[in-house]
Amino acid sequence: MRNFVTIFRRELNAYFVSPMAYVVMVFFFALASVFFYLFLASFLQNQQMIQMQAQQSGRFQPVNVNLMLIRGLLMNLSLISLFMIPMITMRSFSEDRRNGTMELLLTSPLTNWQIILGKYFAALTLYAAMIGTTLVYMVILFVYGDPELLPIISGYLGLFLFGAALVAIGIFVSSLTENQLVAALVTFVVMLLLWLVGALGTFNSTNWTQQVLQYLSTIEHLDDFVKGVFDTRHLVYYVTLAFFGLFLTYQSVESTRWRG
Repeated sequence: MRNFVTIFRRELNAYFVSPMAYVVMVFFFALASVFFYLFLASFLQNQQMIQMQAQQSGRFQPVNVNLMLIRGLLMNLSLISLFMIPMITMRSFSEDRRNGTMELLLTSPLTNWQIILGKYFAALTLYAAMIGTTLVYMVILFVYGDPELLPIISGYLGLFLFGAALVAIGIFVSSLTENQLVAALVTFVVMLLLWLVGALGTFNSTNWTQQVLQYLSTIEHLDDFVKGVFDTRHLVYYVTLAFFGLFLTYQSVESTRWRG
């Protein structure tokens, strides 16, 4: 446990000592703010139209903030994450390979899992801090509106699990190369494929193939979380994908250890 904590602190300090963590968080928050403004402006415009129609018809209908604003915002946060996660994970192993410190890690009294999990949870902590900055929008909505709390909790849980799975993929790709830009690019391509694979099912006439492709899609599993629906199948999917990414990373690190 002590060795894991040592690696975790080392990696987390490396993120926040350099400007990279702050750049990623500021860039993510800036893009998220743009989407929040656009969704909020559209919501207020639609609310005015609904109120005008209600005054004319005499029928007043409650406005669902979660449905008309928060759901779309969270889905777009996942889209922004596709660009941010490669920036978070690209240095995990690539920097050690480039600086020659990978050999020192592998010859130290550390197990492969201690190294991998320390790096993984450090990257995941940065990702959690990144999406955590957007909670300020929820505070604003609670101050000036009346959103439902449980769908918001469910949506952020899904967004965290979504990121946890993709961070594991990014860690694996980073373990394959010493070039951080290559690691970031390959990670983005893989994540984009996992995002779009569900759409390929709509062009396939075979029912079982369509179901398989949609199940493999990372965004398909996030949709229910954002709607406020907690389904253990989606939880199992994200946990399995995260474990698969970490398992591949273990095999990559073990291969490096044996070659060394």
